[in-house]
Amino acid sequence: MSQLLKKPAVHWAALGVLVALAVVLPLVLPEIANDTIARIIVFAVAVLGLNVVMGYAGQVSLGQIFFLGLGAYVTAYGVTHDWNIVLTFVLALIIPALAGLLIALAAARLGGLAIAMVTIALPIVGLPLAKRLSDWTGGSQGVSSRFSDAPEWTGLYNDQWKLYLVIVIAAVTFALVRNFVRGKFGRALAIVKENPAVASSMGISPYWYKVLAFTIASLVGGVSGFLYMTVLQYTSPETLSFHHSITLVASMVIGGAATMVGSVIGGIYYVFVPVLTNAIDPNLTAALQGAILLLVLFLLPGGLASLPRTLAGLRRSPGVRPGAPPADAGAPPPEYSTHNSQ
Repeated sequence: MSQLLKKPAVHWAALGVLVALAVVLPLVLPEIANDTIARIIVFAVAVLGLNVVMGYAGQVSLGQIFFLGLGAYVTAYGVTHDWNIVLTFVLALIIPALAGLLIALAAARLGGLAIAMVTIALPIVGLPLAKRLSDWTGGSQGVSSRFSDAPEWTGLYNDQWKLYLVIVIAAVTFALVRNFVRGKFGRALAIVKENPAVASSMGISPYWYKVLAFTIASLVGGVSGFLYMTVLQYTSPETLSFHHSITLVASMVIGGAATMVGSVIGGIYYVFVPVLTNAIDPNLTAALQGAILLLVLFLLPGGLASLPRTLAGLRRSPGVRPGAPPADAGAPPPEYSTHNSQ
């Protein structure tokens, strides 16, 4: 069975099924389902950006929500000032990327936890800044922009049109990031993550690869910010709240670090789990989310994306007690292993 799943024909068939579902589902699902799927994709892209810097580069970043918020504000500003939407989209990517580049240039030289400390400050500083810069951000009331209604020539409803937009942009983003992390850049990044000294001896600059990874993560954060405005059509300083950033990190860990599938699972977690825990008991939301995080970390250190690999390991080792960590629980995910073997 495992050999069958590795065949290229099976991969192409699975891709064909996914494309068919992406084309058909928006047309047949109810509006609430289309909106929910679109929100999941928005935050899956945000988790993907976080995965680049934390999962693949091994750098702790607690400020990814800042770049999502920055991309959302740039989008809102461009739309409210009647800028061309393509130009607005490009600026929503470039401005967060430039901000990430400047931050990484300063912080990556300090090494260790410097980037983590700097990124903690981003949402903390960004929130009051967004309130004060009311001419650009709308202040505490936030700003709304409506640009993603379906054109008449499409014959689509608004929710269907928005979901198609989000799917196309997210699919391109995932494909580009996948090519990055599976190519020469990804292999070098894996070496930097494992041992910076070895990377330096091979002529790979850990400093510049960390800077590049952080910049790409910021750019992807800008993409998620544009998608955020496409779907929600409103942003405020609350978008930059630190607890959103922590939830993004938890989503990445629970979904699975350094995996594309983990980013999608992280998006599902980000949208559904806070709603679920709030429905159980609003006073215990934080405690329940913490318990879920601990449970996943203890049972599946590689996140939910590692579940098939863990179950396969248990089948090969019948003597292992169910629930005990598998022998390769701490091993890097398949995508990461592929890098090293190439």
